[in-house]
Amino acid sequence: MSISSCIGISTMKPCCRILIGYRSSTFFGFSLPKLNNPGIHNNLSKSQSKSAHHRRFRYHSVNNRSRIIGNKSLVNSNRRAFNVSDSNWGHSKIFTSSFHVDMGRIRGVLVIPRVSSDIRNHSTSVESHINEKGFENIYIQGGLNVKPLVIKKIETGNNVVKEEDKSNRIEINGTSVNIDYLKGLNETAPKVEREVSETEKEAWKLLQGAIVNYCGNPVGTVAANDPADKQPLNYDQVFIRDFVPSALAFLLNGEVEIVKNFLLYTLQLQSWEKTVDCHSPGQGLMPASFKVRTAPLDGSDRAFEEVLDPDFGESAIGRVAPVDSGLWWIILLRAYGKITGDYALQERIDVQTGIRLILSLCLSDGFDMFPTLLVTDGSCMIDRRMGIHGHPLEIQALFYSALRCAREMLIVNDGTKNLVSAVNNRLRALSFHIREYYWVDMKKINEVYRYKTEEYSTDAVNKFNIYPDQIPSWLVDWIPEEGGYLIGNLQPAHMDFRFFTLGNLWVIISSLGTQKQNEGILNLIEAKWDDLVAHMPLKICYPALEYEEWRIITGSDPKNTPWSYHNGGSWPTLLWQFTLACIKMGRPELAQRAVDLAEKRLLRDQWPEYYDTRSGRFIGKQSRLFQTWTVAGFLTSKMLLENPEKASLLLWDEDYDLLETCVCALSKTSRKKCSRFTARSQK
Repeated sequence: MSISSCIGISTMKPCCRILIGYRSSTFFGFSLPKLNNPGIHNNLSKSQSKSAHHRRFRYHSVNNRSRIIGNKSLVNSNRRAFNVSDSNWGHSKIFTSSFHVDMGRIRGVLVIPRVSSDIRNHSTSVESHINEKGFENIYIQGGLNVKPLVIKKIETGNNVVKEEDKSNRIEINGTSVNIDYLKGLNETAPKVEREVSETEKEAWKLLQGAIVNYCGNPVGTVAANDPADKQPLNYDQVFIRDFVPSALAFLLNGEVEIVKNFLLYTLQLQSWEKTVDCHSPGQGLMPASFKVRTAPLDGSDRAFEEVLDPDFGESAIGRVAPVDSGLWWIILLRAYGKITGDYALQERIDVQTGIRLILSLCLSDGFDMFPTLLVTDGSCMIDRRMGIHGHPLEIQALFYSALRCAREMLIVNDGTKNLVSAVNNRLRALSFHIREYYWVDMKKINEVYRYKTEEYSTDAVNKFNIYPDQIPSWLVDWIPEEGGYLIGNLQPAHMDFRFFTLGNLWVIISSLGTQKQNEGILNLIEAKWDDLVAHMPLKICYPALEYEEWRIITGSDPKNTPWSYHNGGSWPTLLWQFTLACIKMGRPELAQRAVDLAEKRLLRDQWPEYYDTRSGRFIGKQSRLFQTWTVAGFLTSKMLLENPEKASLLLWDEDYDLLETCVCALSKTSRKKCSRFTARSQK
């Protein structure tokens, strides 16, 4: 088996540097493979602990050998760090001396450390200090033996990623593309192949061209790759949310390495120091994006180093932390395991710890009375001021999905049982809250229209003191007789009646809504096709904020003008999520209709980020071209439609066991029903 090189040595002789600032728990280590080379000197780990700010690795070419100079691993005295065990699982070792590596015998070693993933077979595991309200400090108990991470192009053993027959791949503009998704999975049915369209060929070429490499390994895709764009701003970075459709396209095409690398590299960035104006957010925060930068090595003109430069929101417009990044990371981690069968990645100690840190941040106690996450404006895909501060549906749907993913992947032991219990309790409460209070259809709107206000009672019908005059005039004539949707936001005395597409689609995908509600959402989209799809799928929200409302809510944002960008713009990347929702509800023809519509224009229009105007006829006035998640969303949609059984791996069914154990304290009146009974009655 060939092993891919982690250390990227180019003609310019680059070297890699990883800067890691630790705030508290240290759960990553570093290891190098055991080499039969007299230049290696092993020292037992009795060195004094020192405060560490970074690790640096330098590589120079010396007579066809690569020299690694000064592997420095300094650890703060109040932290526990992983060391490297030898093959006898005895004393740990730290490599401190310089040595030579024979590149003729060793292809490369990985700069990023790895912890042993065989958790179930060893007594040591991730433990936590747990009090009645949660856990803050996560540590590793006992000197766990760890192994170096080497990324193999072909996994073996339990990681079922088999080498593909070259006959299953085709060459498209120099890009190898797996066409297995064009074949039916049912062996008894005749295998049908279709010709790959020119649009798909171009899309694969663009997706491969958007790949970002770090130390010789693919780690993600840039947000946009427009060669004519002279001011890319942050579109030349790898965004966590943007990479999700790219990752799914790669996974469905049998390209696993880039997704695995992405998950591991972004996991390391989670532990970075994150400070804005002397204040640091929670430890589990994942970055919104990162960029691979090159810098001269110690002033040298001949050597340079690669540095990962993450953005946790300190450089973002408005300086808003990306709440959705950690949620997307957990969702992608589950998808990786489901599609590849490589569940060992989820079981790794560093990955388990990363999941727990994200959950700790999301489940932390606060002042809020509701199970929904309280966030500020601009903390998700809509990353500018659009009046979604509070409890936006998009965040709640992703939060619910991430909780379900985490519950599947968490290893239950004494250190996690309290966390798993907290996840289950939040899932129950969140499910009921969204189904009961966010859902609107003709009947519910009529009910709100007749609300009494200023009710002071635990038995109040109008719990959030919603004033009937809040019902917008457009909604009265817009809502169809059959169907409905979940509103965009809910707060005291405020219901945001706008239709937000991403949130409603994830309600279907994750089964956050009941069966009847999920069907109602797709019925509404079909009934209001001319408003929500028209010439280009799909509207990010409907309707747009206009006139005085636009001036007050957006602050007169020149980019979010009516029917543009986040304010009613049409985003083709939403196609893959729409496709998943349609497949789940047995309506693939609806998704096919949208994909066919997009395919007619995307290639001709050079894959824009978004479209403007009420019907989506114009390319967005500030839209980047060759937008990667537009490309990836289209490709993923095509593959899912060709192979719906793959889509089933990314979906969730209703969890009736979860609802059966609901402990909500609602009284037994005819109107107030527990979510478990509501779910069954609406099935």
